[in-house]
Amino acid sequence: MNRRLRIPIRVKILVTLLFVVTAVVSVITFTMATMFHQDKKAYINDLASIAALSAAEEARTLLGGYTEGLRVHARIMQRPDLSPEDKTELLRGFFQDLRDLIGVRFYRDGELVASVYDDAVLVEAGVSREEVDAYRAANPLPMKRLEKGEIFVENSTLSRELPMLSLSFLQDVGERPVVVSALVRLDGLARLAARTALFRISLIDSKGSLLAHPDPEAIARREQMSLPPRLKIAAIQQNAGMTLEFEQDGVPSVGGFASVDIGGVVAAATVPASSAYLASHELLSDLMLVAFVLLLIAVLIGQFGSYRITRPVEKLSAATREIAKGQFAVQVDVASHDEIGTLASSFNQMASELEVRDEALEEAQAQLLQSEKMAAFGQLGAGIAHEVKNPLAGILGCAQLSVRKSEEGSALHTNLVLIEKETKRCQEIIENLLRFARQEKAVFESVQLNGVVDDAAAIIRHQLGVEGVELIIETADDLPMIKGNANQMQQVLMNLMMNAQQAMTGDPGTIMVSTRRCDDDHVEIAVSDTGPGISEESQRKIFEPFFTTKPGGRGTGLGLSVSFGIVKDHGGEISLQSTPGKRTTFTIRLPVEGKAPVLDSRPGSTASQRALRAAYDPSLLQRSR
Repeated sequence: MNRRLRIPIRVKILVTLLFVVTAVVSVITFTMATMFHQDKKAYINDLASIAALSAAEEARTLLGGYTEGLRVHARIMQRPDLSPEDKTELLRGFFQDLRDLIGVRFYRDGELVASVYDDAVLVEAGVSREEVDAYRAANPLPMKRLEKGEIFVENSTLSRELPMLSLSFLQDVGERPVVVSALVRLDGLARLAARTALFRISLIDSKGSLLAHPDPEAIARREQMSLPPRLKIAAIQQNAGMTLEFEQDGVPSVGGFASVDIGGVVAAATVPASSAYLASHELLSDLMLVAFVLLLIAVLIGQFGSYRITRPVEKLSAATREIAKGQFAVQVDVASHDEIGTLASSFNQMASELEVRDEALEEAQAQLLQSEKMAAFGQLGAGIAHEVKNPLAGILGCAQLSVRKSEEGSALHTNLVLIEKETKRCQEIIENLLRFARQEKAVFESVQLNGVVDDAAAIIRHQLGVEGVELIIETADDLPMIKGNANQMQQVLMNLMMNAQQAMTGDPGTIMVSTRRCDDDHVEIAVSDTGPGISEESQRKIFEPFFTTKPGGRGTGLGLSVSFGIVKDHGGEISLQSTPGKRTTFTIRLPVEGKAPVLDSRPGSTASQRALRAAYDPSLLQRSR
């Protein structure tokens, strides 16, 4: 015997797990690269912080030297024992000692009291005193802040050849302090920007303008440096350094920031992130490439392996859904030689046996139903023929004789005519039942719906009145004829009206029956009531056989199901609109004579037969809708 190799499914799962491990290794590799990147990031942040702190310290020393020198000379200039000649000589020495000094302005009570400039420097740079005065008039000093003891520093450059800053502070001399505002060259601060090649060193004043920058043009234009909002923390904490990752002009950057602690000036050491993490990026790229290749291989092999495992299961799942629909002629083709292959073979055998048994069961059930139906209706027809039909014939004969002898137009004559008519109707019902037992179709002829409505109302109006229910009839005058069976349509209307009356459970109300022509091809009959309405759950099952909400012994649940079948036999539709607690309306839509579809004339196609069959197979009713 040729025995093929059988691979257990657990071995296949083990192989799949091996590829999962490969993916995990890739994740670990990526994690290691990320950790290296984090270490490099911490290193760069530390360097940026140190560079910013160093630049801030040097700027603090330089600006502090300017401030102290100005304070000393300002105090000397305020001495009352000095003559004007001595003060002039002191000013000349003042400009010689502070070689970066361009000019000094003195303010008392917010008003300019004196100003001194190095005219040679201004002329060489092409800047006049008037331009300096105009700039200060357009950009006044913050006197309130200065009077509180703050130092104000800003970029006041007016010419590319002469970058300068304004250094202003309050000099408390005697009873009337003065505000000293000096114009100082930016050359000393600008040299700080060239101290390192790795970081871009910048100094920013309190307005955000650059005081020092590798690009001299940026200082000359008094450009604003775009910095993150968190930078204001550095200006608050004295001698504090911090690092941030942010976007500068759309470029991801890393920056260290430190407060100079003079005039709100901030030192910044920034570097593009791409440059700072270049080495880690290269390592990360190599590791990611290796991990991607490993992951791709694992995915491809894992995909192939999982497909081989799950595809047979998917076939079995699809086959079970087909069997659930009653399609037993289904076979699963599985070529694997493991547990799934064995399961597929068992499934195919089961499907084959189910198909054979289902065919035998359907045939036996059909024969049983037909036998039971014919036996029941045969007995019923015989009983009706002997027990009801003959007495009805006597009643009909007596009624006809009495009609002839009664006075036409009298109440007695009207009642006798009604008895004659309803007796004939009873005979027709008996004949229809007999024809049903013999699998015959009802006879369709031209029918005037208004007459059907009037006949049904005449029979049931008295019973409705006893129950306190008012019956209102509204019929259209231009209603065309339909092709159908008047007796069956009358049965439908009486079913609907009786159901409406019973739904009111003895409470007074109104039932309205109306007819109208809705278009050239159809007419409508509407039966409305003021009863309690029908719940949404009941509406979904209202036309199903044996469904009833009446108490036990009060109904069989076949009335609406048979009515549904009768309307369908007439080529029409019946629909329900109901609002719980308010109103219920059944609408019957029928084609006019000559517009009705061809009816099914096969045995067992009548409404009563279909309703009875639907009682055993509710799917028939669903398909008919």
